Amino acid sequence: MARNKYDVDENLDQKVDFAYMKRALKYTAKYKKTILIALFLSFIAAFAAQTGPTITQQIIDRAIPSEDMKLLFTLAGMMLGIYVISAIFNAIRGLILAKVGQSIVNDIRHDLFEHLQKLPFSYYDSRPHGKILVRVVYYVNNVAEMLSGGLINAAIQLLNIIFILFYMLRMDVRITLIIISGLPVVLIFMIILKPMQRRARLAHNNKNSNMTAFLCENIEGVRVTSAFNRQEFNCGIEKEMAETTKKAWMKTIYVGFWIQFFSDNIAIMINVIMYAIALLVLKPSAEAGVLIAMGMYCWRFWMPINMLANLYNNLQVTLGYLERIFQTMDEPVEIEDAPDAIELKNAQGIVEFKNVSFEYDKGIRVLNNVSFKVKKGERIALVGPTGAGKSTVVNLISRFYNVTEGKLLIDGVDINKITVKSLRENMGIMLQDSFIFSGTVKENILYGKLNATDEEIYKAMAAVQADEFIQKLPDGYDTEINERGGSLSQGERQLLSFARTLVADPAILILDEATSSIDTKTENLLQQGIETLLKGRTSFIIAHRLSTIKTCDKIMFIDGGEIVEAGTHDELMELKGRYYELNTTLNMQYD
Repeated sequence: MARNKYDVDENLDQKVDFAYMKRALKYTAKYKKTILIALFLSFIAAFAAQTGPTITQQIIDRAIPSEDMKLLFTLAGMMLGIYVISAIFNAIRGLILAKVGQSIVNDIRHDLFEHLQKLPFSYYDSRPHGKILVRVVYYVNNVAEMLSGGLINAAIQLLNIIFILFYMLRMDVRITLIIISGLPVVLIFMIILKPMQRRARLAHNNKNSNMTAFLCENIEGVRVTSAFNRQEFNCGIEKEMAETTKKAWMKTIYVGFWIQFFSDNIAIMINVIMYAIALLVLKPSAEAGVLIAMGMYCWRFWMPINMLANLYNNLQVTLGYLERIFQTMDEPVEIEDAPDAIELKNAQGIVEFKNVSFEYDKGIRVLNNVSFKVKKGERIALVGPTGAGKSTVVNLISRFYNVTEGKLLIDGVDINKITVKSLRENMGIMLQDSFIFSGTVKENILYGKLNATDEEIYKAMAAVQADEFIQKLPDGYDTEINERGGSLSQGERQLLSFARTLVADPAILILDEATSSIDTKTENLLQQGIETLLKGRTSFIIAHRLSTIKTCDKIMFIDGGEIVEAGTHDELMELKGRYYELNTTLNMQYD
């Protein structure tokens, strides 16, 4: 996937690479019996439908001149029956393909979403989320449509061409040769104009993708937009992007119009030439019914050729989508279980860094040769200036990223040798961003432990002093919360997030600015409430409030990716070093 911003186009102009198509066709393999049934129905419907002009010829040349009413009604009934059968079979085929198409959508989207769940944070850090969304929704829909209906339609159009040629040759070889003589002209026309249509569609898809990424970003950041009065400026960007998207769409319309215009006129010219030659040259042997039927076949002959050209264009566009989808599926899962990984059971919470170095971007070290050991039940505070590496330490413990150099041990076992699932089950993580999902209060707490009992939920909420505001909600624990917790205050969201973390009953607890949005009074109650829950757990705390960190067993001052000071609050204050400066000069004592 291209790593770009919302206003940077991606290159979707791909040549036909059937390696992508071969890979995509695996999704249709499980439905091949159903697709074959649809193809069989299409075969019957196509064969039946193309008999219409032949019956028309019989009516004009035989039934009407001889005034044979019985034959006329018989042929009319045959025509009606044929079209009814064709319509029914086409309808059944359409329903079958719609079901297959949606099944393929579900399969591809599930595989794509499942893979996205496994990708590291670095993947999301470097891409507009809106463009990821476009792949999961828009691209998958278009690919599934091609894999189900598109390929079947290609087969149907080929069948139509074969059947039409069969009926035309059977009716009059000479007129058939006149009709197909225009084929080189049509092919030249297709070669010139169809690529223009494909490029126009790709350009529109790019602009549409950019617009989705922009809208996604701005919806997520609507509060910041309002806070800094960026509404008018952002509306200007949106207007410009919408205008660009509209122009790209109108270009596809214009190109499509001219293609349709030339296509129709070429068909008309060939029809006129066919009638002229037939009447002037073949007049003695050309019957009226034959001419009318051949005229009908002439129109029908060019339609599938034009549709096949459209399908080829769609195929090329689809391959661009497939490349993006499979690129996403091929993104390496950096955080995965080693073949010999073991389950972390009855975790003690002993954490040890051995000469650990880490780089988000190659060559730029965020942590440099960090070493320390934390005993079971110890509380460690991580302090230091912004960007020093505090959050990186807890991200590595949570294994959101893999260490670049050195070793990180949990209970004496290399973290890379522990299954990710069992590691996370033994950790309670409260990140700085208190993300709340849409759903009830209870459902959000259960995110920490799906099988938690009501008693465990109430205990956790009471421990973090959240039961008071829960009681004020209309439906208590069953109150529906808006997306991202929009109906709650920031402090209430953090309390709810805290309860979600604590209900998991983790051996290792990570609190990254966990009390940053809670008032001092609530924080004091919170400290009292969680004291028992923290007992016996290894805890890593990132905070700026002295009241939060001064009771920790050890405080580690991190700067420049290194631990420059470590000790208790009293020891570091007596040392009068960096921690002392941080407390006095920057006035960190908020209590």
